[in-house]
Amino acid sequence: MTIEYIRYDLVAHQPEDLVRAYVIAADALRAAPECMAFELAQCEEAPRSFVLRIEWQSTAAHLQGFRKGPHFPPFFAAIKPFVGEIAEMRHYSPTTLEFRRP
Repeated sequence: MTIEYIRYDLVAHQPEDLVRAYVIAADALRAAPECMAFELAQCEEAPRSFVLRIEWQSTAAHLQGFRKGPHFPPFFAAIKPFVGEIAEMRHYSPTTLEFRRP
């Protein structure tokens, strides 16, 4: 599994605009077999900052499968206005250090 983090620092758009765009884009992520999970979080201290966390089967599944497959065009169409406000977009490998309360 690979985790992609996309960090947005909004300047040109309002926070509710990004959330609305991802409500639409979420349909494409749910339909894509390469996507295992996702969540969008808004910063409490700086409400114009967001982090999108997407779990992919692998980096290759994301870049070669999703990005070249039928679900990417509707996903990208929904979020395209916000691409210029991306501060970071990277893939991360999970480590063995984790904790969750039951």
